[in-house]
Amino acid sequence: MTTTTTLTPGEPTVTARTLAGARDLPTRPSVRETVSQSLALAWRALLKMRRNPEQLVDVTFQPLLFTAMFAYIFGGAISGSVSDYLPLLIPGILAQTALTACMATGIQLREDMDKGVFDRFKSLPIARIAPLVGPAVADLVRYGTAATLTILAGLAMGYRPAGGLLGVVAGWLLTLVAGWSLAWIFTWLGTVARSAQAVQGISMMVMFPLTFLSNAFVPADTLPGWLQAFVRFNPVSHVVTAVRDLLNSGAVTGDVGWALLGCALVVAVFGTLSVRTYSRKM
Repeated sequence: MTTTTTLTPGEPTVTARTLAGARDLPTRPSVRETVSQSLALAWRALLKMRRNPEQLVDVTFQPLLFTAMFAYIFGGAISGSVSDYLPLLIPGILAQTALTACMATGIQLREDMDKGVFDRFKSLPIARIAPLVGPAVADLVRYGTAATLTILAGLAMGYRPAGGLLGVVAGWLLTLVAGWSLAWIFTWLGTVARSAQAVQGISMMVMFPLTFLSNAFVPADTLPGWLQAFVRFNPVSHVVTAVRDLLNSGAVTGDVGWALLGCALVVAVFGTLSVRTYSRKM
């Protein structure tokens, strides 16, 4: 038996069968739908990059500038010559440019939230994580651009990676994985900070210790003992060492495993925090 309730003239009738059907509707998107929605939002982010090419300035000019600047300023003092310093420097610049590039993820996220873009996403039947994963996937293009230009700049200056093509590709891929993983730290900052300027300021405070208090530019054993302990604990140091092993010898060492494990832990912790904070605010 079907009961019918008429609300007011002109409004549609609602039946008990209709209400029962509504209760049976899925409340959460499936994994396949979540992936599809995330890719759609990644495409949106890529279109924004195409229409605003200035978003790629930091990943096009900065790798070239930093590679040349650090090599010619510190090469002779640290390794005796620029050519001897490049095997130490290039993996460090790869990590630095990836970390600098992923800072923009949190800043852009905060700007979109302030402009009300995410209010529109909230009204759509999409997975809560999709608006966060989409831009993060699109930013892989930025990390790839920065890593490619860094390697090309090193080759132009005389760097010859002994790991060969496979080692270079493996190091390039590890850089992308590390950049994507560390971006979740800045994504979380984008969900908790009150403005894009605040995200940028806090991100700089996070980036500089992680980058410069690592083995990216100098051997760790030349540092004071107390600083060596921090450098060895620093996840960026593990990424730099792993990329260094891949580029300079083509060896898949234990540091590669530690770097991947560290990346997985960062995603697990800060990815979860980002989704929770975003869901509370939206």
